[in-house]
Amino acid sequence: MNSARISRNVLALTCLTVLAGLTTGGTAVAQEPSPTVTDTTVVETAPPPEPEESDLIEGAPTGEAPAPTTSPAPDPTVGDGEIGLPTSKPSATLEARPCEPGYRYTPTSKSKDFHKGVGAEQANYNGTSRTAKSTFTSEVTGKVGIAYSGELKVGASVAVAEIEGKFGINLSVELTARLGNTIAVDTPPKRTTHARYGIYRLKSYGYSQYLYANCTKGVKKNVTIYTPRRTGWVLWETK
Repeated sequence: MNSARISRNVLALTCLTVLAGLTTGGTAVAQEPSPTVTDTTVVETAPPPEPEESDLIEGAPTGEAPAPTTSPAPDPTVGDGEIGLPTSKPSATLEARPCEPGYRYTPTSKSKDFHKGVGAEQANYNGTSRTAKSTFTSEVTGKVGIAYSGELKVGASVAVAEIEGKFGINLSVELTARLGNTIAVDTPPKRTTHARYGIYRLKSYGYSQYLYANCTKGVKKNVTIYTPRRTGWVLWETK
């Protein structure tokens, strides 16, 4: 009687142990972990657009440019910073309360994000008759900073702060795209998926302008700036 009861208990315990192994992911039912998707998977039908500026300079000044060597020369098209108004001379009040001389940066408008790649472009062709999964992994680590065209007369951190304040967004002077970032996407039959990892940069417009001690404003120097915003992939398909 006792022997039969012990046998039944041993058999029940053995069954529970096997069942626990199956439900907790034992060797027999283990699966490969899914790739970590680190950005919104949006596949375009054409490569991402490149910046239009042919004179784009990678890197930004670390500090303010020296003061102009010429005497104050206000922009004849502006008055007190407004387009279309005549230039005004400093008033007695302004002269009594001198301005702090130096360059200022004023953002005026923004465009869209442009992607700056870090590392080589990757591609995967699906030669089958079914949709296949393409997995891409970044192979290098690299930093991307500000790029600009025109005459940027202030330091990078000053320009970034002004752009953030103007448009209510978060930007960086520099961002790092890191080794090992992975993304997975479906590739349709007989098509190639292309992938590029890097940094998205916001394109915006503005101008540098010198403010003299008597509050007279110098000539505007137009600037186009590409400012790091976020890391991520760009994906597109070709036949």
